Amino acid sequence: MDQKRAEPDFLPVSTPVTLYGEFTQNSNRRGRWAVNLTEKDLVVQRIASVPVGRNKVVLSLRDCVGCRAYREDDKADPSAYFAAYFYPLRKRRWMTSAPSRQRVEQCFRLAALQDPHANLEEAEKWARAVRERSARQQRLRDDVLLNSLPHPCRILLFVNPQSGKGQALTLYNSHIQQMLNEAGVIHKLIITERQNHARELVKDVDLSQWDALVIMSGDGLLHEVINGLLERPDWEEAVRTPLGILPGGSGNALAASVHYYSGVSQVRGEELLVSCGFLLCRGLVSHMDLVSLHLSSGQRLFSFLSLAWGFVADVDVESEKYRHAGAARFTVGTLVRLASLRIYKGKLAYLPASRGRHMDKSLQNGEAACCRNPASCLTQTLEDDFPNNTCHSNNSLKLRRSEGRLPRSAAKALPGPPDALLPPLDQPPPSDWVLVPEEEFVLMLAMHQSHLAEDLLAAPDARLTDGVIHLFYVTAGISRSALLRLFLAMEKGAHLDTNCQHLVHEKVRALRLEPGAGKGIITVDGEVVEYGPIQAEVHAGLGRVISG
Repeated sequence: MDQKRAEPDFLPVSTPVTLYGEFTQNSNRRGRWAVNLTEKDLVVQRIASVPVGRNKVVLSLRDCVGCRAYREDDKADPSAYFAAYFYPLRKRRWMTSAPSRQRVEQCFRLAALQDPHANLEEAEKWARAVRERSARQQRLRDDVLLNSLPHPCRILLFVNPQSGKGQALTLYNSHIQQMLNEAGVIHKLIITERQNHARELVKDVDLSQWDALVIMSGDGLLHEVINGLLERPDWEEAVRTPLGILPGGSGNALAASVHYYSGVSQVRGEELLVSCGFLLCRGLVSHMDLVSLHLSSGQRLFSFLSLAWGFVADVDVESEKYRHAGAARFTVGTLVRLASLRIYKGKLAYLPASRGRHMDKSLQNGEAACCRNPASCLTQTLEDDFPNNTCHSNNSLKLRRSEGRLPRSAAKALPGPPDALLPPLDQPPPSDWVLVPEEEFVLMLAMHQSHLAEDLLAAPDARLTDGVIHLFYVTAGISRSALLRLFLAMEKGAHLDTNCQHLVHEKVRALRLEPGAGKGIITVDGEVVEYGPIQAEVHAGLGRVISG
């Protein structure tokens, strides 16, 4: 699948060629415009006896999502048209916010000939040239040709109408549908109806019919899709399917991360949606790290975003009651939890990234063969009756009890890549792991992406495929005011510059958390999982994501 997508549709040219024409605009047929199409820009300037600087518009082809040629229904009119659609970064004049993507349409009328077919052929020549040169500009970065989706591409688009404020479907109709049509993206809309609906669908869908799967929701729906892909018998091929993310929930952490990686200023709300829609239309594909997690019951799942315990997990789950407030629910939840700050007892161990490039000697010598075959790890930790958790988008935890022991053959059949760094949960961590001396914490947060929410830049130096887990933990003894300052600083990614003695940040390749006795909450990608020992290992570049 990757090889097919890596083949370029358009090859870079060595000699810039300018295409020139003079047309009227569909919105103003009285004036005439000179149009220059270079290798990098579309330059439009009104033809007038006295040149006026403001009549000239230069639009970068990097900001173009599509161009089409067409004729109107009036058969008596021989005119043809070509329309180009751009989303440049612009700052609203009456606001001081960061620049955001603003839609610009340029539509030109070609009526030089009486033959309508000849006019249409000329319009199609211009539209094709705009698309080809735009594709070259978008895919060429630092003289390197990037992988991209084919054109036209076919995507399966999942929308969760209940996510966030319940406006995802409305936002699709008002923004995304138009953008996809402008970009010539063929898409099928699926509105999810229940928890794990998308997970069930992607386990059985014929992926050869689609070039990408796109999720418009919060992060929970993407969690379903990724785990559904890795539960397929053909998971090795399925997990290479490019995934797109459009923010439609409360947190929208991956959408904010993908936007951040594109190198533009942080935006929120509908501006973030338009930015992610633009990146989706561009169709550039990157590798993305995924993290394998093992729970004490033997369940194995995959994460693309985070593992949280303590303060962050509590806020995420307890703020569900404020869902109607959208992203503001996390601010309210943070203030409520600060008022009654909790201490969490447990043990934390991790494998530093500097040591994780080589397996522990015991693993290399075969003493922990289950790490080469993770299914054998699972069978060693199963008990006769164990809670089997189902993750879903409303953060509630549903448990069901198994009738007897899970068959060994079923455990061995679990798909997914093997874990090379994790011993069984009932054995101590390897000797090259670091054991955190403190056993009282306020929070533990393992991040695989830059953002924890739209306005929380938790790991500023994280990247889609850096091959590490960014581990943060805050030890007991921190004051409420100091903790609040940390989260306020996190809005700009400045929390690591506060020199807080209770905050620790490590880059790791694997980790293990063993919570102490008592109640608590652990979340994976914002979804509640069973409370108990859990360990994780990063798999560098396992997934694919549509990014900028």
